[in-house]
Amino acid sequence: QVQLVESGGGSVQAGGSLRLSCAASGFPVASYRMAWFRQAPGQEREGVASINSGGGTAYYADSVKGRFTISRDNAKSAMYLQMNNLKPEDTGMYYCAASPRGWFPSLGSGDYNYWGQGTQVTVSS
Repeated sequence: QVQLVESGGGSVQAGGSLRLSCAASGFPVASYRMAWFRQAPGQEREGVASINSGGGTAYYADSVKGRFTISRDNAKSAMYLQMNNLKPEDTGMYYCAASPRGWFPSLGSGDYNYWGQGTQVTVSS
């Protein structure tokens, strides 16, 4: 049974930091690319950051470059998103996703087969 479980969300003030975690199971995690997406109320889901299966290549949305860092620990079947200097526009539900085409990262939601239930991030000004 495939499971992606996000944790680490919460409420912070602008300029603060949060670290999201995604625990994966039920599939060969080490051979899958993974990503973080977010969705604000009334807006489309957008790709925030993606990392390839080996962890050596990452893509970021322009809006988070220099502030967010994606990483993974295949030994623990886990992925992380370190979010620094958070802004109110970072508010939204953050989702973990996984795709079997592991060689290259992708920020396209259509490229992902498995999704978590999400964790809420709220940034106040």
